[in-house]
Amino acid sequence: MKKVKHAILGLGWFGEKHCEALSAIPNVEIAALCTRNDKRLAEVASRFGVAKTYTDYHAMLADPEIESVSITTMWDQHVDPTVAALKAGKHVFLEKPMASTVEDCDRIVEAANAASSHFMVGHICRFNPRYAAAKEAVDAGRIGRIVSMYARRNLPAWVGATVLDKIGPIIGDGVHDTDLMFWISGSRAVSAYAQTVQWRDHVYPDLGQVMYRLENGASCILESVWCLPDTTPFQIDERLEIVGTEGSISIHDTHPNLMIVDRDGARCPDTTYWPMQHGQLRGALRDELAYFIQGIADSVPPVVISPEESREAVRACLAAEESARTGQVVKI
Repeated sequence: MKKVKHAILGLGWFGEKHCEALSAIPNVEIAALCTRNDKRLAEVASRFGVAKTYTDYHAMLADPEIESVSITTMWDQHVDPTVAALKAGKHVFLEKPMASTVEDCDRIVEAANAASSHFMVGHICRFNPRYAAAKEAVDAGRIGRIVSMYARRNLPAWVGATVLDKIGPIIGDGVHDTDLMFWISGSRAVSAYAQTVQWRDHVYPDLGQVMYRLENGASCILESVWCLPDTTPFQIDERLEIVGTEGSISIHDTHPNLMIVDRDGARCPDTTYWPMQHGQLRGALRDELAYFIQGIADSVPPVVISPEESREAVRACLAAEESARTGQVVKI
């Protein structure tokens, strides 16, 4: 079996998750790793048996053996390596959010559309089978016209504390539900109103709540509260409610689908996104990377999400953040 030679740029927590997921896909080889931290680079390379390591992504992209690359740096460091990778002829899997400004998103979309290589942003929730089933039901007309959508993506305070100096809850997690609402409804936002609350000493607020009005007239509400009690037995409280003129859809993708109680208390491990099964990582992250890699092997570009759709989710979330700052409804 021919293996696609894939590289990973950025070795934070999620870059390592990419390594775990890619290691469980038969037709891919982790051919190179890149990060500026020498100690971290050596540690991850040793764990996954990767021979080629780089601290300069330009040098990595100049390697003719590398066919594709995951870009898992922080969101405000996406644009330059993404554009460089596409110009170097590499297939690019870019983690969400696409970028930290609409202007940088525009640069990425332009580069992706000009490139002959494949490009995809990792909106992992589109590979969650429950959301995919909801999309199919809506497209089949089973609930009529959507009039309301409500999403929740809430985290324990200890999880929020690890990221709130890097990214805020509206763009950090709200981008998932913003994209899902647009994808499932086939519409997009024309206005955003949002509020945030900050009580801890971090760069970004502890929670964000957003209301969108869609082009099709539907009202959408999403909440991203990153300060649930630390004793919360799960790492994410994830829900989506869709109301249509002829029916409704309800998704509840957290506890109690699995609960383990031991001497330390109750825990609800992830069973959707990156669970370990028989010693290998499974779930939506592996599925979306396998989809991307198989497309390279078969010369079939990804169609699950377009660059323009990913940009639209960022545009709406940034409008919501502006609304939270100004207290005004923001037209999109």
